[in-house]
Amino acid sequence: MQLIRESTFMTRFAGSVVATVCIAAPAYATTPAEQLAAYAAQSGQVPQVAKGQAFFTNKHGAEWSCASCHTSNPTVDGKHAKTEKRISPMAPAFNPDRFTDSAKTEKWLRRNCNDVVGRECSTSEKADVLAWLISLKQ
Repeated sequence: MQLIRESTFMTRFAGSVVATVCIAAPAYATTPAEQLAAYAAQSGQVPQVAKGQAFFTNKHGAEWSCASCHTSNPTVDGKHAKTEKRISPMAPAFNPDRFTDSAKTEKWLRRNCNDVVGRECSTSEKADVLAWLISLKQ
């Protein structure tokens, strides 16, 4: 009987380790699609392209929107509103380097969401915006 209990424990433990690894794995996503899948899974919601576009182009109570620097057409270069530094296109189809490093994505989303929204963006907001950006094709 003791052997059965230990076996059950190990099965449950191993299952929780696998679940933990699966939850943590999206932090290493290296493609836009993988990052989108990770955000969708973390939010528990299906990303909505129209909501992503609206979030990107609208102001959220502050003076800036994402489009203030990235333009409302993220298939072209943008320009930082204060420094006027050139910003490469946000849409992955127009900038293959975009959303290929999840740590970099998180860094910039955290910084830019704080500037635009005044807080960190939720995972569902990130998923919606990324879904819209991925939907833009050449």
